[in-house]
Amino acid sequence: MWNWLRQIKDSITQKTTGLMRMQFWRDAVEDIYSDNPPHQPVATELWRAVKRHNLTKMWLMKIIDEREKNLDDRAYRNIQELEMYAKNTQSALLHLTLEMLGVRDIHADHAASHIGKAQGIVTCLRATPYHCTRRKVFLPMDICMLHGVSQEDFIRGKQEKNVRDVIYDIASQAHIHLEHARSFSKKVPVKAYPAFFCTVALDDYLYNMRKVDFNIFHPSLQKKSTLLPLYLYIRSWKKTY
Repeated sequence: MWNWLRQIKDSITQKTTGLMRMQFWRDAVEDIYSDNPPHQPVATELWRAVKRHNLTKMWLMKIIDEREKNLDDRAYRNIQELEMYAKNTQSALLHLTLEMLGVRDIHADHAASHIGKAQGIVTCLRATPYHCTRRKVFLPMDICMLHGVSQEDFIRGKQEKNVRDVIYDIASQAHIHLEHARSFSKKVPVKAYPAFFCTVALDDYLYNMRKVDFNIFHPSLQKKSTLLPLYLYIRSWKKTY
């Protein structure tokens, strides 16, 4: 369901079509929790997962509601708005992953909230070069205005210091969330760690961003890291996230 919802925005030309698809999934979730799933492969598998793991309906609805709000092609007004979007999508997905792992713990939930926000922020940064080729910029407007940077500056691929300062501020917020999530890692059940191994890719991207002095358009940031599997193994072996 996550991939279906994620692709809706890029696959439609009219908002009305997107709203109809979102309503389909909203109705599908309602039917799933009424034990009457629609005859659709993804919905059927989701129904089985809900039955098997007793997944919380609220998290699924948060994802759908937030994705629906995001159908409007506009920049986030501020970093808090981006964090709220990340919390209701990425964090909600992590909460569902924890439930599938059999983890229901307040400290794990707290970590999921911060890691999800970090993941949402990094995803926004990673997608910026692609969005700019379509003449769209979704970076928080408050931070852009703080440094005197316009959307047109990003669309033109400018790399001046004030443009890099915008990226630095946004990336720093993702780093803060990761550090906060790790500050109470000793209280998080080890059983929950697999849900948080996405931090490996987040750390790798932020590290590479620092190496190129926060130039969001640097070609190296668009390449896949061949060492990620090794980093993932090490993180798993050390039992950390």
